[in-house]
Amino acid sequence: MAGLYFEDFEEGTFYDTVPRTITEADVMAFAGTSGDFNRLHTDRTFAAETAFKEPIAHGLLVLSVVTGLKQRLGIFEGTVIAFLGLTWNFKAPVFFGDTIWARIHIEKMKETSKSDRGITYQKVEVFNQDGTLVQDGEHVLMMKRRNADQAEG
Repeated sequence: MAGLYFEDFEEGTFYDTVPRTITEADVMAFAGTSGDFNRLHTDRTFAAETAFKEPIAHGLLVLSVVTGLKQRLGIFEGTVIAFLGLTWNFKAPVFFGDTIWARIHIEKMKETSKSDRGITYQKVEVFNQDGTLVQDGEHVLMMKRRNADQAEG
């Protein structure tokens, strides 16, 4: 699918990603990449003594996976200029073997002073296989306009 341009989005539209299972290998690879070997994520014996009773995925791993799931939608392919920011909340743990998916809601769109781009404000909710909301927040993306002539006209 070709990416959507700013003017192709509509406020109020929802997009659901495909699901993806978070594995122990994902967590260990993320620990190696990030350097975050917190025992809550990497040590089953330690984690068994916590409120979670088993290891959990890094919250930032899940957020990173969500950005990949959004990209797999194809609607951002080649049309994102920049990821401008986010607010993010960690609501519930993600355990090894949980399958997550995200719902993206285009909440607000804003034209910019430059006619070749616009900004989308996206509410993003991440759910596990049981429908539990595990993370949510807002992503702000600068998107290309189809062309500057259309943007000005």
